[in-house]
Amino acid sequence: MAAVLLAVGCSTQPPAGTSPQATGASPAAAGVSPPAGASLSAAFNATDTAWIQLMIPMAERARLLTDLAPSRTADPALAALAARLGSGLREDERRLRALLELSGVPDTRPHEGHDMPGMVALTTIEKASAARGHEFDEILTEALRAHLTQSRTLCAGEGANGRAGTAKELATTIARNTAEQITWLDRLRPARPGPDGTTARPGP
Repeated sequence: MAAVLLAVGCSTQPPAGTSPQATGASPAAAGVSPPAGASLSAAFNATDTAWIQLMIPMAERARLLTDLAPSRTADPALAALAARLGSGLREDERRLRALLELSGVPDTRPHEGHDMPGMVALTTIEKASAARGHEFDEILTEALRAHLTQSRTLCAGEGANGRAGTAKELATTIARNTAEQITWLDRLRPARPGPDGTTARPGP
């Protein structure tokens, strides 16, 4: 499973230069505690650490996109949803970094500058930065839906093949949140004009 998480079609790009660095949050601050009587690092298997190392940049990229919404979208409801998603992504990052510290694996950022399936691409962030209104809304909602869908898939893999209870618990929480967020997002995705001139919201 770890191999699947780490080898799902990277395409190297120049480093973004905008990804936040490790916050230094301690496991205690994140509310994460090791299993009683167990070694911190021994509780984590390769799937756990691969999942953590992939989910961190996934969250970082998506947050870069949500942070653009207040100054780009013309839809107040979409701006509010982007703010809610951004807040959740910050919390996910904090907890994921705390888990990485617990695992004892160095923060080598193996996916720096890569685009993985579902990860918001650097080119997408560039396009979104130059867009406003309906054009921005389409970029935002399409990219966020892909991110949320892939995050849920990765969390399911962690739940099935991970070993550390703290990591599996977080994966369950993120998967549950993403399912709700996809529902919210689909309600707000901008309608597209059809061939007959009518509009309809895009399907899943």
